[in-house]
Amino acid sequence: MASRRVVVIGAGAAGTMAAIFAAKSGAQVTLIERTKDGGRKILISGGGRCNVLPLSVDESRFVTDSSPNVLRKILRSWPLDEQVAFFEGDLGIPLAEERESLKRFPASHKARDVRDGLLTHAAQQGVTLRMECSVTGFAAHEGGWRVSIAGQPDVTCDALVVATGGLSVPNTGSDGTGLRALAALGHAIHPLYAALTPLTSNSPAFNALSGISFPVTLTAKDGARSSSWTGGFLFTHHGYSGPSVLNVSHVVVRSRLEGDASARVTVRWTPLGDREWEEALKPQGARTVTGALRAELPDRLADALIALARVDPQRVLSELRRDERLRLVEVLVRGELPWNGDEGYKKAEVTGGGVSLAEVDARTMESRLHPGLYLCGEVLDAFGPIGGYNFLWAWATGRAAGRGAAAT
Repeated sequence: MASRRVVVIGAGAAGTMAAIFAAKSGAQVTLIERTKDGGRKILISGGGRCNVLPLSVDESRFVTDSSPNVLRKILRSWPLDEQVAFFEGDLGIPLAEERESLKRFPASHKARDVRDGLLTHAAQQGVTLRMECSVTGFAAHEGGWRVSIAGQPDVTCDALVVATGGLSVPNTGSDGTGLRALAALGHAIHPLYAALTPLTSNSPAFNALSGISFPVTLTAKDGARSSSWTGGFLFTHHGYSGPSVLNVSHVVVRSRLEGDASARVTVRWTPLGDREWEEALKPQGARTVTGALRAELPDRLADALIALARVDPQRVLSELRRDERLRLVEVLVRGELPWNGDEGYKKAEVTGGGVSLAEVDARTMESRLHPGLYLCGEVLDAFGPIGGYNFLWAWATGRAAGRGAAAT
């Protein structure tokens, strides 16, 4: 019996993994990629180090408009320890644990080792790599699928895996072609939005703080959503970035896109809560308000927060009025973080929204609308926080799709 012919569109994280596992399952696999080298998001991830996987997985941190139950089934199809074993055993890429950030990187700390390792392994499994091929569309054809490529003959196959990514970081090759084609085939696409993206601000109070970086706790809320995260925070020339900002940004982005813009972002600038700050602001000899805040915060930020609380920075703590102390504590524990927008897909780590998880088989990633069509990675309606979660999703959905596509 002839091998099942499988075409995978997109040589990113999910697509390359799909190609590998389709080939391992006995299929004749062709991997089509529009760029000349593939895996460009892998190359730029983790500051060029590639945060391959997290140290542990909190499933509740994933965001989806689809069924959380289906999402959990997909995540559990390839457990974290098995993924680690694949990278270290099958690919020969030892992973280093970074305990303070709860991340795993290649021991070499070179993202290129991950990208090249995946593509090399795919080729070793017999995958045919076709680079610099721009897919213009795909459609059902004689019991299988036909893929149209700009300036080249169509390619036919028994099963098709769509791993074309979303809209984030468009210069890596993500242009939404796959999502548009899937929508044309009748798939329900949950609203798309830039996720894990920096926020912008024109706040005079914070304009001069660019470059200051430290951990905070952020909470973003609108009428329907809420997200909190403790982690790194960075003042930029345009607003704010860092893990805590990226991980709550989807609340702000979606509020804006829905014409509301009522999302409120509050920040606890230090680990200290109301009671601890009340204690820190009690009279201590000749200590001033500035001295008390600078003991816990970067100097320039401390000065800015004192100004926001409308308190004399040189006031001695023993002379601090109760209303002034309360204003300070409010700013320090539940301060408003002013924002006016976000940096969109250009800086977004992932695309939120996508094909409803209800429309794929959680075990094989096959479309419930079109037999022989498999979906994986960023085209699906799910994303996780930074820290390897989105690669975990790509690896798991890619493996499931590849194995499903190869099955007869």
